[in-house]
Amino acid sequence: VQLVESGGGSVQAGGSLRLSCAASGFRFDGSDWGWYRQGPGRKCEVVSRTTSDSSTNYAGSVKGRFTISQDVPKNLVYLQMNDLKPEDTAVYYCAAEGPSWDSESCVNSEIGYWGQGTQVTVS
Repeated sequence: VQLVESGGGSVQAGGSLRLSCAASGFRFDGSDWGWYRQGPGRKCEVVSRTTSDSSTNYAGSVKGRFTISQDVPKNLVYLQMNDLKPEDTAVYYCAAEGPSWDSESCVNSEIGYWGQGTQVTVS
């Protein structure tokens, strides 16, 4: 399984970004997958996660601002981020079958399959 994120960058507060994640060896449709982030000195946070029965949750800090979606034919998933705030600055990861809880490290997670991450900086 290989996941590749794209779309990160630098943006001013109040701006928007859309992250994309492409998978090989894994089908997002009908599976558990999600977006996570880890900022400097912070835990690996579950930003949004959806399950095989299409139940979707968002972290309270992003609810109403972030939206996840998927393009089933292209096997792509997205994280649309609006009204970005400086505290949203982090490395964002796409994960397949990742944990439903916050953890110490995204990079060292032993659960699921993870992409390499993409940096989002909000100033």
